[in-house]
Amino acid sequence: MAQLNLHNNALVYRPPTAYIPLIQKLKDAYKLWQEFLKHFPKTTKYTLGEKIDSSFLEAIEFVFTASYLSKQQKRPFVQRVSSKIDLLKLFLQIAWEVKSLNNKKYIALSEKLDEIGRMLGGWNKQLSE
Repeated sequence: MAQLNLHNNALVYRPPTAYIPLIQKLKDAYKLWQEFLKHFPKTTKYTLGEKIDSSFLEAIEFVFTASYLSKQQKRPFVQRVSSKIDLLKLFLQIAWEVKSLNNKKYIALSEKLDEIGRMLGGWNKQLSE
């Protein structure tokens, strides 16, 4: 079960330890995305940029939700997150193709999402055993 600790007069979320690496990887990728979104052209910032942003947040939400569920209930959420990560990869490819992301930024995000995808694949495999 997750814990909330009072730290400097603020509640700090402590996720179940088994899911900390995946949540942390998603948070890191999202923070990197936020840095890139600041420099997105206005022509795509409020369309494709917002879609990518909301997809990141939904993926984080699905992992967070799955972390509280029983093994039988987790699988649909893990599959949703996996689909969301694949969709994110497609949206990022489109952003790169329309030159909203340069090569360096596209590669940086793609590498993070590939690692997250492998982690999700392992989690999904564990749940199916």
